[in-house]
Amino acid sequence: MTVGILLVSHNHIGTELINTAKQMLSCCPLPTKVLSIASRDNPDHIRLEMDEDLQKLDQGQGILILTDMFGSTPSNIACAVSDRSDIRVVSGLNLPMLIRVLNYPTLNLEELEVKALSGGQEGVVRCHHSGYSSK
Repeated sequence: MTVGILLVSHNHIGTELINTAKQMLSCCPLPTKVLSIASRDNPDHIRLEMDEDLQKLDQGQGILILTDMFGSTPSNIACAVSDRSDIRVVSGLNLPMLIRVLNYPTLNLEELEVKALSGGQEGVVRCHHSGYSSK
C-alpha cells in the first residue's frame, strides 16, 4: 500500500507537471490523478469528481493533494476535504515539489507532506551571477 497523489490545478497545469515529472523520472512511482479545473467548470460538479478520484486513489495510506495556488478555486475545492485525517493538502504546486514527492514513494502521508513543502520551498531560488555584464 502507498499514498495516492491528487493534483488539483487550473486548466492543464497539473497534467503538464505530471507529464514532465514522468519524463524526468522515467516512471511514476505513486498512484497519481490530475483534476484540471477550467474557469467555466461548476465547483459542485468538480467536488463530486474529486470525491470519485479520492476513492480511486485510496489504497489505505492516505492521499496527498497538491494544488497550484492557495485561495483559488482549485485550492478551495481541495481544502474542502482537508479536515479528513487521511488527507493532506499542500498549495503552491511546482515541479520541484512534485519531483521531491515522487522521489520518496515509500514515505507515509505525513512524511510526504513535509517533502512536498520542502521541495516547493527549496525549489524557488534566486539565480544571480555576480560577474554578469551587460556589455
